[in-house]
Amino acid sequence: MTEQQSIMLGAGERIDDLLTDTGLRIIQSREVFSFSLDAVLLSRFANIPKNGGRIADLCSGNGVIPILLSGRTKAKIDAIEIQPRLADMARRSVELNGLQEQIQVLEQDLRTYPKVAGNGVYDAITVNPPYMPVMAGDHNENEHYAIARHEIHCTLEDLAQACCRLLRPGGKLSMVHRPARMLDILESLRRWKLEPKRIQFVHPHAGAEANMILIEATRDGKPDIRLLPPIMVYNDEGVQIV
Repeated sequence: MTEQQSIMLGAGERIDDLLTDTGLRIIQSREVFSFSLDAVLLSRFANIPKNGGRIADLCSGNGVIPILLSGRTKAKIDAIEIQPRLADMARRSVELNGLQEQIQVLEQDLRTYPKVAGNGVYDAITVNPPYMPVMAGDHNENEHYAIARHEIHCTLEDLAQACCRLLRPGGKLSMVHRPARMLDILESLRRWKLEPKRIQFVHPHAGAEANMILIEATRDGKPDIRLLPPIMVYNDEGVQIV
């Protein structure tokens, strides 16, 4: 029996290659929100410990970011996901890649998770949160998509509060979001003692407006922010270069 055959797949699920040069794979389904370039860029941008410590990935979905981070660190990673179906997919994806010793998937609500985990227990946190306020956007979609896209279970304020409690002093938060929410993000972070340190804009191509923003903040950090060179996803010939 092959490794793929030994992993139970639900109805409509499939196994995809995560990135062509890693050998990593992931379980996905058209019925739930699949990973996109946002997650890949965040996994590269994140400031994480290399050899030890603890990392949390909040709003983890099917576990794509912890699986990608596993190639950059030996730290233990907790994947926090509120939706039971996605948490189950993440656990099976972790098993598919043989990463059970490094990655633990926890079905938890990040708003209450600090009471479970304790304060100051993580060295770094990554998060690809819902981008749209509850009253914005189109809600004519299934529950899994709605939760992934809209702040139904997690507002920016909820997220900042949870990260403030979960991170140790000096710990790093790395986030991907939309540029339109930048001021809201920075205000929420600073209210919860998370000082923005690095910002990088992502553009589809040269001359186009940014459609993603990567932000790093430090728990109890001093004011000192760096704007990194922008990322262009496609070159002038329309070839993806990131």
